[in-house]
Parts: sequence; structure tokens; C-alpha cells
Amino acid sequence: MKAANMLYIVGLGLADEKDVTVKGLEIIRKASRIYLEAYTAILPVDKERLEAYYDRPITIADREMVESSSDTILENADKEDVAFLVVGDPFSATTHTDLLLRARKLSIPTQSIPNASILTAVGATGLSLYTFGQTVSIVFFTDDWRPSSFYDKIAENASLGLHTLLLLDIKVKEPNLQQLARGKIVYEPPRYMTVAQCCIQLLEVEEERKQGICAAEKLAVGIARAGGGEAQKIVAGTLEELAKADLGKPLHSVALCGHRMHEMEWEFVREYAVDQGKFDEIWKREYARKG
Repeated sequence: MKAANMLYIVGLGLADEKDVTVKGLEIIRKASRIYLEAYTAILPVDKERLEAYYDRPITIADREMVESSSDTILENADKEDVAFLVVGDPFSATTHTDLLLRARKLSIPTQSIPNASILTAVGATGLSLYTFGQTVSIVFFTDDWRPSSFYDKIAENASLGLHTLLLLDIKVKEPNLQQLARGKIVYEPPRYMTVAQCCIQLLEVEEERKQGICAAEKLAVGIARAGGGEAQKIVAGTLEELAKADLGKPLHSVALCGHRMHEMEWEFVREYAVDQGKFDEIWKREYARKG
């Protein structure tokens, strides 16, 4: 009996074309249509390299297609297999959950294929996944838009002694507003927030809030290209130190250390410290006695 056709949400992992699972690869190679969601996260390899490895053509699905024209993706997905590829894990972004809900309303069978995501890969820093609180997104500040509501979520985590994973902003296929006002659609170059940019913004908000949640000597860990093997880079230190750190190419994330940081976590993380002596001194003074 032939298996039912459906929409597959396939997690690709974090590093390159070879991070896909065997099950995911089999689905991709049998699908009639393949879409790659390319705005909530990116792989450090281009579409052509994915197509060569998967031996299948891929259509890039930008924000507009996924959020406003999902009917194109879902069309006939109950009559042919459609693979929707996402960087990381299928449920690491609410966008993908929304697509599955739309498919359900159309009675289209669905299946998700899990993979690694930053939510688990952050464990490579040495911080225990069991002591992370709610995940927080940090967006680029502009001259007239400087949202700081994330500070309250960090404060909630901090009050429980929990670490906070910060997911940093990605700007892909963003229209130039000046050109748009003239009736022209011109896209800005892609931008990816760095660990340094994130920490600078945290320190700026701390200047306004003055609650000590994101103070200059708070300990944090920056991670770039998580899951990328030799390409992965981890740097630990104070927010002030990380505001000057260069971790290279995207994608970047930041983990703020909570006061429940165990001695074993400290011992692991300190190997990545900008200044081990300073890191140790702050941990023993501010964290060890509160763990």
C-alpha cells in the first residue's frame, strides 16, 4: 500500500549540507517540491551546495512566501510529497509551527524530522541545558526604535538563577524604506547581529534600567557557528569584554550566566575566558556563593 503524500518539515541541523539526518535526506530525495526557509536562520553553505548534495532542485522560501503566500507551498501537498527545509530543528521557530497549523486546516498530512538546534547546541559552552530559563530574542536597535522588553525576561530568569540564551537578529531581504517610499523595492544587504553588537545593546539598556541585570561585569558566553565543528568558536567573559570580542562570521548567539552556575559549569566555561583570572574572581565573588 502506497504511503500517504504529505508536507514534511525537515530539520537540517546547523553546520552544512551533511548535517541532515538519513531519514531527512531520504525524504528530500523523493519529494516533488523542496523549499528552503531562509530567514529565521541560515546555513553557512549556499543553495547550490545543498542542491548538489541532495541531488534535487531547491526553491528559496523567504519571509513573504512563508508568511503571506504559504498556499504556494501547501498546494497539492496531499497529492505529492513536499519538503520544507529549515535550519536547525523544525520547532525552533514559531513560523514553522504556524505552517503546520495551516496544513492541518487544509487536511494535509504532516510529518516533522527533528535535528540539532541552537537550543541544544548551546550546551557546547559548558552551561547545563537544565538550568536555562526562557529564550530571548535581541533585535537590532535603530535611531528611533530601541525595544527593551527583553530585559524583563532576562530579569525573570536571573531571579531564579537561570541562564538565558539570547538569539540574535538576522536581517535578510529587508526593503530599503527610502526606496520603498518612492515606489521602488530595493533590498538591503543581509545583516547578522554579532556577539559584540548584542552585548553593546545590553549595556545600553542597563544604563536606562539600572537594575544590574546586564551590568558590565555580568558573565556571559558568546558562541559563533554553533555545531560547526572546527568552525565553531566560543568566548567567555564579562559583558564588557564580549562587547569588544570578534567571533567572526555568523551566526552568533549569547548565553548569559545565571547565579545557579555550578562549579562544574564554571570549570568548563573558564577555558574559553578572555581573562581567566578575572573570570574566576567574578565567579567566586558573585556566582559561587549563590549557586
